[in-house]
Amino acid sequence: MTTRILTGITTSGTPHLGNYAGAIRPAIIASRQSDADSFYFLADYHALIKCDDPLRIQRSRLEIAATWLAAGLDVDRVTFYRQSDIPEIPELTWLLTCVAAKGLLNRAHAYKASVDKNVETGEDPDAGITMGLYSYPVLMAADILMFNAHKVPVGRDQIQHVEMARDIGQRFNHLFGQGKEFFVMPEALIEESVATLPGLDGRKMSKSYDNTIPLFSSAKDMKAAISQIVTDSRLPGEAKDPDNSHLYTLYQAFATPEQGAEFRSELLQGLSWGEAKQRLFALLDTELSEARDSYHGFMARPDDLEDILLAGAEKARRVATPFLGELREAVGLRSFRSAVQSAGSGKKKTSKGARFVSFREDDGRFRFRLLAADGEQLLLSRHFADGKAAGAVSKQLQQGGELDLRSEEDRFTVWIDDACVADSPEFADSAARDAAIDNLKLALTPQ
Repeated sequence: MTTRILTGITTSGTPHLGNYAGAIRPAIIASRQSDADSFYFLADYHALIKCDDPLRIQRSRLEIAATWLAAGLDVDRVTFYRQSDIPEIPELTWLLTCVAAKGLLNRAHAYKASVDKNVETGEDPDAGITMGLYSYPVLMAADILMFNAHKVPVGRDQIQHVEMARDIGQRFNHLFGQGKEFFVMPEALIEESVATLPGLDGRKMSKSYDNTIPLFSSAKDMKAAISQIVTDSRLPGEAKDPDNSHLYTLYQAFATPEQGAEFRSELLQGLSWGEAKQRLFALLDTELSEARDSYHGFMARPDDLEDILLAGAEKARRVATPFLGELREAVGLRSFRSAVQSAGSGKKKTSKGARFVSFREDDGRFRFRLLAADGEQLLLSRHFADGKAAGAVSKQLQQGGELDLRSEEDRFTVWIDDACVADSPEFADSAARDAAIDNLKLALTPQ
């Protein structure tokens, strides 16, 4: 089975070691697997949320494209494109926005952090927060779901967004799938040892903290940046604590196991911090020097980069365009011409049948409803711990077969494997209850 892998980097700054170790390197390694179908992109729509400097956006797009290629991305094996070259993505974003629960977006880490910061400083909770920031998870969901990615290499801080993409995709499937799964459920792919690299000050390496080590800066500039890494006050000859040293964490991310073990031993034996920084520089310079030369070659030929990205966009749209057509059809954005042709074909028009609608409660648990063609509620499920379990039960009911229905005085319940999975509404009398059971059986009979 072919596994589709997708990842992107926001084009709002110069690529740094954290981008390379946490996203670019593992993604490129994954793309070389014989069973991988890889989609990698420049997330330039996302960049507009963080940056309002057009020149910075343009420069960053160029730098990040050159970085991917210099790092070894084979564009003949993968689909490599700019997000903004795929018009189907913002359209899908809107379709998903219309099914995404506001409560789900309220829980997004970036939004909550901005609100908390405002509250701490006595500002209005939503001061300075744009709809771009608030709905960022929906755009990311569209990036992932448009190409039905199975695996999404991300940093640990982005796992929540992949989980939200699952929630949104699952809700769309239940609302409009009519038994068809339009979207597969993506999974976050983490390289545990380097999921999040520390920056110069020990916090996560991030442009926001101004604590990065540029990936393809000159050897001189890289050495100067490494010299600024914060260490403790232990003197040469005193044992250092590798487990609490972000310098050691950086070294480990680029070293072989043998090199890492040797470096750890030397720190415990009293290696000076100055010498430790020199060792880190030597390791990085050896690891990156060839790619650095390639990077500067690409930067000098922007026309070549443009041709590569446009070819990648054409390749991506061969997937996106017909798929979006299916999604538009599913939600009712259909051509009048095809409706007229259907009406004149002499075939009886099929009425809309019963449908399952899934939702998430405020406590995070999942449920689903079965609605009749006229919108009447036939069933309300019990609570499930996750959406996957709820989806499995609704799918089992859709497949038809003998139902285990247990009647009570004014209602009935549905059981699977001796577990109650759903309840009917309450009825005025047993006759109404029995009529509802007949309606339920009819609704769940495969057409």
